[in-house]
Amino acid sequence: MQEKVIAISTAGTEAVPTATVVRGRIVRSKWAQNLLTFLMVFGPGLIVMEADNDAGAVSTYVQAGAQYGTSLLWLLLLLLPTTYFIQEMVVRLGIATGKGHAAMIYQRFGKWWGVFSLVDLELVNFLTLVTEFAAIALAARHMGISPYLGVPVAAAGLMLMVLSGSYLRWERITIFFCLLDLAWLLIAFQLRPGVGEIVHNTFIPTIPAGGVTGNLMFLVIAIVGTTIAPWQLFFQQSCIADKRLRFSDLKWARLDTLLGATFTIIVAGCMMLAGNAALVRGINFADPAQMANALHLAANSEWIRYGILLLMVNAAILGSTAISLSSAWAYGEVKGWPHSLQMPIKDAKGFYATYAACVAAAAAVVLIPRAPLQLIILGVQVLAGIMLPSAIIFLQLLLNDKEMLGEKYVNKPWNNWVNWTIIIVLFALSLVLAAQVVAPKLFPNT
Repeated sequence: MQEKVIAISTAGTEAVPTATVVRGRIVRSKWAQNLLTFLMVFGPGLIVMEADNDAGAVSTYVQAGAQYGTSLLWLLLLLLPTTYFIQEMVVRLGIATGKGHAAMIYQRFGKWWGVFSLVDLELVNFLTLVTEFAAIALAARHMGISPYLGVPVAAAGLMLMVLSGSYLRWERITIFFCLLDLAWLLIAFQLRPGVGEIVHNTFIPTIPAGGVTGNLMFLVIAIVGTTIAPWQLFFQQSCIADKRLRFSDLKWARLDTLLGATFTIIVAGCMMLAGNAALVRGINFADPAQMANALHLAANSEWIRYGILLLMVNAAILGSTAISLSSAWAYGEVKGWPHSLQMPIKDAKGFYATYAACVAAAAAVVLIPRAPLQLIILGVQVLAGIMLPSAIIFLQLLLNDKEMLGEKYVNKPWNNWVNWTIIIVLFALSLVLAAQVVAPKLFPNT
């Protein structure tokens, strides 16, 4: 006797042998069907957005709050549609092609531009990974744990997350880590920010006291740079291809991306409020770990200290797994290797080896005595600033390819106006950031 199977969505499912009989309950409610379909599609949008609230983002946002209070909250609100529009293009491209971003650049623009984008991505990603592990080492030290223990344990955990040969298992673990960032809302609430001030500075753009200075411009550009990163384009497209999403999943993938962008901006705002709490209390700090130590004394709350330190580690883990996977996916696509989290290690050795090598090498650099971490951090800013506009230009050109996407899913005229405006603004800001890092005295601070 055969059973009739009604498929709601194949998104996120593992490969099922054709002889396997799948038994399940037929869902007749349209609302329930939509909810189940969304839950199957849900994941890549949240992960790609929240993973960008990595260790560097924590440092940037709390520093913004510590220097300018809540005055820059409006900038985060402005970045919400920007991040969504960019990643929505990635969603369409990933579903339409079933391939990663690196593979599409090679296919459409040739080997030279493919090598340029791949080398840029791998270099920026590796240097960013080093900063993630540096944050883990810093947080571990402040919790009384030797970095020589904390960093290897974190690296081993990152490898175990991926080396299971199951996309769904990795995705569920990563979503759990994303949701842990809800603790930033609890920390912000515990620090008792002024609600009226938050609402005003979120919806009404204001210039901080002191006017427009070099320091303010540098921080604004850093916020933009840490909210939109080149690896996100490569990561989400490969993630969607690996999850095998289809055009019928497009609206749910867009919703996933929008919810992820909203969640990320809210968490970033809470990080800024933590920095604002330090400003209000007259606390000076060099890094978020020092801020955590000082705030727990000022607020008389030990859990705030450990909460911020653990959230630093969580941010670094999220950033590390997403960045390493974007590198492994891109390299595997270009080399023509099997490159899927659906595959066991024996069937995708090169892909998994690339991921493990990225994690291990970055962790090893951090443990080198007197490693030039500050130089690496500056290098990340410059290289990311150079790469981001070019990466988005590739994306914009691909999304205007009617042969590949068809009339229905190609960019509409209003899409192009919005996207080219974003590209021009990002290009200008990236040039200013690179110039400021290379020549700090180029722009006056007063």
